[in-house]
Amino acid sequence: MHKVVPFKKVAVIGAGTMGSGIAGQIANANQEVLLLDIPGDEPNSITEDAIKKLIKSDPPALMHKNRTNLIKIGNIRDNFESLSECDLIIEAVVERLDIKKDLYKRINEVINEDCVITSNTSTIPIKLLIEDMPLSFRKRFAITHYFNPVRFMRLLELVRGHDTNPKIISKLADYNDRILGKGVVACDDTPGFLGNRVGVYALQVGMDEAFKLGLSIEEADALMGRPMGIPKTGVFGLYDLIGVDLMADVVDTLGSILPKSDLFHKVGSKNIPTAELIKQMIQDGFTGNKGKGGFYRIDENEHELIVDIHTHKICPKIGKLNDKAQKAAELLEQGKETLFHLINNSSNNNSEKKYTSFCRNVLGRILNYSASLIPEITSSPQNIDDAMKLGFNWIRGPFEIIDALGKDVANELFIESDLEIPKSMACFPFYRVKKNKLYVSNYSNSNNKPKSSLKPIILPENAMRFHLKRQTLKPVFENRSASLFTIDDDIRLIEFHSKANTLDDFSMEVVKAATNNPGNGIIVHNDAQHFSSGVNLNAFLSLIRSKNWEGIDKFLLKFQHAVKSLKFSSVPVVGAPSGMAIGGGFEVLLHSDKIIAHTNSVLGLVESGVGLIPGGGGVKETYLRCYQKLNDEEEAAWKTWMQIGYGQTGTSPEKSSELLYFINDRDRTEMNRDYLVNSALLSIKELNEKGYKKPEPKTIRLPGNSILKKMEDFMDNGIDKGVFYPHDKTVAMEVASVVANKKENKVITVKEDELFDRERKAFINLAKTKPTLDRISALIEKGVSLRN
Repeated sequence: MHKVVPFKKVAVIGAGTMGSGIAGQIANANQEVLLLDIPGDEPNSITEDAIKKLIKSDPPALMHKNRTNLIKIGNIRDNFESLSECDLIIEAVVERLDIKKDLYKRINEVINEDCVITSNTSTIPIKLLIEDMPLSFRKRFAITHYFNPVRFMRLLELVRGHDTNPKIISKLADYNDRILGKGVVACDDTPGFLGNRVGVYALQVGMDEAFKLGLSIEEADALMGRPMGIPKTGVFGLYDLIGVDLMADVVDTLGSILPKSDLFHKVGSKNIPTAELIKQMIQDGFTGNKGKGGFYRIDENEHELIVDIHTHKICPKIGKLNDKAQKAAELLEQGKETLFHLINNSSNNNSEKKYTSFCRNVLGRILNYSASLIPEITSSPQNIDDAMKLGFNWIRGPFEIIDALGKDVANELFIESDLEIPKSMACFPFYRVKKNKLYVSNYSNSNNKPKSSLKPIILPENAMRFHLKRQTLKPVFENRSASLFTIDDDIRLIEFHSKANTLDDFSMEVVKAATNNPGNGIIVHNDAQHFSSGVNLNAFLSLIRSKNWEGIDKFLLKFQHAVKSLKFSSVPVVGAPSGMAIGGGFEVLLHSDKIIAHTNSVLGLVESGVGLIPGGGGVKETYLRCYQKLNDEEEAAWKTWMQIGYGQTGTSPEKSSELLYFINDRDRTEMNRDYLVNSALLSIKELNEKGYKKPEPKTIRLPGNSILKKMEDFMDNGIDKGVFYPHDKTVAMEVASVVANKKENKVITVKEDELFDRERKAFINLAKTKPTLDRISALIEKGVSLRN
C-alpha cells in the first residue's frame, strides 16, 4: 500500500548519536535524507564516520546496510545551501543554547517559506530556543524529541510553541506516526517535557532509596525491574546502558531548569547520596557500557563485578535474586500480578522488611510525583503513561499502576512517604470502560476550579494498542499463559501473555480453542515488547533432569497438533508479531497464511544454541520454503541445514526475506506496531473476499544420504579450525536427519507428518545428551550461552 509522505525532502543537522539515529530511521522508512555536521579534518569526515557507526551499531540502527544509500552526507560549510530544497529540517546538534540559536539564524536565511524546522532537544524550552527569531520562523518551529536508540525506542515527544501553527503540529504528528513508526505524545513546553521529567525522577528515587535502606545495586535492580513492570536493567543497569556521564548531565540540567519547589531537587545531583561516587566514576572513565563499565563491570578474567554504593568498593557480582524478587519472578512466570507481593508487609524477616520498604517507598514517591504533575504539565494521565511505556519501556504507566493498586493503597503509600495526596487522585480510577469503550479521566484547574472529565483514549485512526483494547473485551477462553478474544468482524485474536511470552501446554490449549471455533479468521498477536522468546525452557530442563522423555514427546506432539490446526484451519490465519519472535514462537508464525510484522521484529529458529532443534515444524516449514524457492532437494536441504544449525535470525524484513522467513510477495510490514492488528484484519478480509481455501498437506521430496557426508565434512573442518565445538556437530547432524534420507542415496517422498515425527525424534535424541543439558542449564541458571 502506497503511503503519502507529508515531507518529501528532509535534512538532519548534527551527526552525533541522536542525529545519525534520526537520519537512519528516516532511511529505514525508505526515504532519502541529508545528514550534515561541521567540517572535519576532511570536509565530510564527521558524517562519514557517523555512517560507519550506524552500520556497526549494536543493536543495528539500520534495517539493512543498504539503507545508507538513502543517507546523503555533507557539512554545514559546503552544503548549507542545500537546505533551501528541504521541507523539513531536524536540528540535533549539541545541547548548547548559543550554538542552536546561531544555527537557526543561518537556517532562516536559506530555507523556503514552507519549510518546517524542529529541534531534538531533550531539555531546553522552546521559548528560549526561538526567542530571537521572527514570527514567520516561530510559526514553523516545534520540538521533536526522539529517544535513543531511535530505531527501537517508540516515543516521540512533540512540543508545540506558543506561536507554532497547529497544522504544522498535525503534519509532524502524522509523519512521525505513520512514516517513522513513532508513538507521538503531545507535550507542553515544560521542563523535561514528560518522559524525562518522570523517568529520570524514577531512576533517582530508586538510587536514593537503595542507598538509604542499605541495598546493593543488584538487590535494587532485581526489585525495581521486571516485578514492577520496568525493564530488567532496573536503575543502575539503565544508568550503565544510557551512560553514567550522560545521565549526570541530564540530572544536572533538570535540576537547573525545574522550579525550586519541585520534588526532583530532593534527588537531584546536589542531594543524591551517590553524587560523589558518580562524579568519581566519570572522572575514572567508568561511564557505563560504552566505557570501562559502570556500576556493573567485568575484570580482565571475565569475572562480573559490581560497585558497592555504600563503601565505593568493587565486589563480586552475586547474581542471585533475593527471596522477594525470586518470588516475584515465580509469580511473573505464572502470569500473576506482582505489585501486591512487592508491597506486602507480612514477613518478620528483616531483609524482607527492607525489600518491602524499598518497594513501597519507590512506588509511593514515583506515583505521587506523577500524579502531582497533573494538570501542571498535562491534563491527561494517558500522556504520562504513554511517555513512560513508549520512552522507558514500562509495561504500565504510573496511572495504570495506581489503578491496579487501588486508591486506598496508593494513598497509603503517599502518606508513608510524608507526601501530600495529589488533587488529581480525585479522578480515580484514571481509566474506565463505558459501553465497550475505554476512557481516561482528564483533570484541569481552570480559574482555580478543579474539573475532571472523561475523554476517549487518544490514538491515531486505525491504530490499536491491544493492552488497552483488551480492557474492553471479555476473553472467549483464557488460562495463565494465553487468552482468546473475539474482535471486529467475528475475528479471533490469540494473545500470549506468559513471562517473556514463552510457550507451554497452556499456550497451545488456547491455540486449539481458536481453531475449534475460528469465526471468520484468526490473528496471533500480543502487545508485549516481544511476541515470544520460544518454548518454556524451564519446563524442558525439569523434564530432561527427570529423564521424562515421554513427557517431552507428549508436549511436542501437542505443540505440533496446535500449529498444524493453525495451518489447516478453515479460515485465514495471520501472525502479527513485534520484537522477538524466535524458536517456538516463530514456529507458530510459520504455520500462518500470512505475516504482518513490525519492521523491528526478529524472526528465526535459534534452538541450536541450546543444543536442540526446532520441534514444532520449524525444520519442516523452512525446508518447504527453501525447496519451493530452489526447486532442488539437495540445495534446499543444505540451506535449511545451514540456517537451523547456525540459528540464523532476521533482524529486519530484508534479512528475514533472505532467510525465507518472510515472503515478500505474501507478507507485509508495518513501521508502527500500533497498526499491526488493523493490517491483519484487512488481510483476513482480503483473503476471505478472494474465496479462502485452506491449504492441503504437502508431500515432500528429500535428498539421498550423499549430502550427509558433505555435512559431516563441513562440521569436522569447522571443529579442526576451532569454529565449531563437538556438540555443534551432534546438533547439526540431528538437523540433517530431518531433511535427508539417511538409509540410502536416493530421493524419497514423505508426508508432512513424517517430518513432524523426525523433528520430535531428533529433539529427544539431543535432550538425552549431557552437553545439551549443560547448555540449557547455563542459559537458565547463569544467563550465559555455553559452547561445548
